[in-house]
Amino acid sequence: MLKQLVPAIAQVHELTGRTLRQLTVLDGSQYTVVPGSRTSLKTLSTVVEAACLAALDLAEAVADNPLEAAGFAGEPSLDDAARQARDTKIRAGLADILADAVHQLDVCATGCHYTVSGIIRDLTRHPQHMPPLPQLTRSQYTALEKVAQGGARFWRSLRGDRETVRAGDGSAIPIKPFHLLAKNQLVHVQERDSALGGQDVTVTAAGLLVLDTQRPSRTPPSAPARRAASAASTAGRRR
Repeated sequence: MLKQLVPAIAQVHELTGRTLRQLTVLDGSQYTVVPGSRTSLKTLSTVVEAACLAALDLAEAVADNPLEAAGFAGEPSLDDAARQARDTKIRAGLADILADAVHQLDVCATGCHYTVSGIIRDLTRHPQHMPPLPQLTRSQYTALEKVAQGGARFWRSLRGDRETVRAGDGSAIPIKPFHLLAKNQLVHVQERDSALGGQDVTVTAAGLLVLDTQRPSRTPPSAPARRAASAASTAGRRR
C-alpha cells in the first residue's frame, strides 16, 4: 500500500503547486477586472483546498496503515490472529479515508472545469476584455480540436531531430500546426519525466477560448449534393 500511495501523494502535491501557480497568474492578470471573474478565482482557490485535503487523506492512510517492523526489545510480537484482527479493524478506516481522497480529487476536477468554463463565459460576454488570440487556419484549428477531444502525447527523439505528436485516438497531429499552438500557449506540454517517455499535451483556457470563438462555419454541400437539392426543388415546383 505504501508503494501505491507514495506516487499518488507526490502527484497530488505537484498538481497543487501547478494550481497555485495558475491562481497566482490569474490573480495578477487583467482578468480580475472582467465582470464575474471573482467567481472563477474563488472556484480555483477551492481546487487548491480540495487538493490539499486529498493529499492529507492519503498521508493519513500512510500513517494509519500498519507497517510490519520490529517493536521495542522485550515487546510481545503479534501472532497471526492478533495481526489479522488489527488489519481488519484498520482496513475499514482506510477505505473511508481513501474514499474521501477520491471525493476531494473529483471536487478538484469539477472545480477546474467550472473555472475554465467561467473564464470562457466571462470573456465571451465581455469581448472588450478578450486577450489577443491568434487566428488559426483550418489545419491548426483541427489539431487543437483533436487535443481537446482526447488529449495528446508529444515525443522528441534523443538526438532531438525528430518530433511526433499523437492524439488520444492514435492519429498523428502535424508537427508544424502543433508548434504554433504551443508557441501561442493554446496547448500545455507537460514537463518530461524521463528521456524516453512522452509528454502529455492538454488544451489551455486560451485554447478552449479559441475553439469556442473561432469555430469554423459548416462546410457547404458538395457539388453532387447541390445538384440533387436543385433537382428536388425543381421537381417540387413542377408539381
